[in-house]
Amino acid sequence: MTDEAGLNLFQQQEANRRRTIWLVIGFVLFFAWLGFGGDFIYYLSTREAGPRTYHHTFPWFGLLLTAIGAGIARYGFATGPNKVLWSTGARELTEPASDKERQLVNVVEEMAIAAALPRPRIWVVPDADPNAFATGLDQAKSHIAVTQGLLDLCSRDELQAVIAHELGHVKNLDVRLMTTLAALVGAVALMHDGMGRLITSGFRSGRGISSGGGGGGSRGGKKGGLGQLVIVLLVLWVITWILAPIISQFLAMAVSRKREFLADAMGAQFTRNPMALATALQKIEGAESPTSSIKRGAAHLCIADPLGRRVNLHEGGFSNLLATHPPMTARIARLKGMAYQRLKAEGQFPTA
Repeated sequence: MTDEAGLNLFQQQEANRRRTIWLVIGFVLFFAWLGFGGDFIYYLSTREAGPRTYHHTFPWFGLLLTAIGAGIARYGFATGPNKVLWSTGARELTEPASDKERQLVNVVEEMAIAAALPRPRIWVVPDADPNAFATGLDQAKSHIAVTQGLLDLCSRDELQAVIAHELGHVKNLDVRLMTTLAALVGAVALMHDGMGRLITSGFRSGRGISSGGGGGGSRGGKKGGLGQLVIVLLVLWVITWILAPIISQFLAMAVSRKREFLADAMGAQFTRNPMALATALQKIEGAESPTSSIKRGAAHLCIADPLGRRVNLHEGGFSNLLATHPPMTARIARLKGMAYQRLKAEGQFPTA
């Protein structure tokens, strides 16, 4: 099995391991920039202060925020799957209480065997909108979650195809990358909100970084130039905080969008029934309302965008930047093409 870039399964797994490492490194470096950048701005703003006032010379902002970033990254990586499941209100299915739940357990076990994977833990999200996602850190510690709406809507073959799609993400180790990304996106959003309140309260109370005016002659000019530099750096620093959640969200979208095609293909391979996934996706796409239990931070994990955004209906341009998923019509068309090729190979269609 190869993806669109020509990578085989093992190369895809290794690429996902590398991307996860670089994602964590980038996250820590982002916090380091915020900390040491703040230290530098504070240093410049206090360098010309009087002898009895505070001079910021030790980079404790940078050291503290770098340590916080590393701690959050480690905690997010270790607890990401649990946090994702908790955020959706999912309950683990240990003792099936209905025929649909027993069917789900049977389907997961069958598809795990077909994919040559350990059986994942099974969860049900109490939401009427049909959707599903996989999360976890590796193949041995994976989770499959489906909404109650999916259980109620899909036939057995369609449910099997959806589960096979999610196990494709597990097989590729997409779940490690996307779960870590979900945890870090959430952490960035929380830090952004906290720093936003801190900056707002600082300006409201009249505390700000002085532009260093005062005096005349050459010394006044020097201080004025220094004040302008501080203001420019401060603006860039604040803009970084403002854009951080937006950039991290774009990253989540870019990471997940192209992976859906590969997971669709793997799901079709595991079930040997591409049309089942095509009809399941058609039913999911035709659902009336977004999946309210799954929030923005975990949207890129789902088989379909739980937020119901119209930007997912298109390809190219801004859609490639803003959409978490490729257009459902494109995915369905590819699956139908696979089904046609399979029937043709079996001699059910004339070759000429």
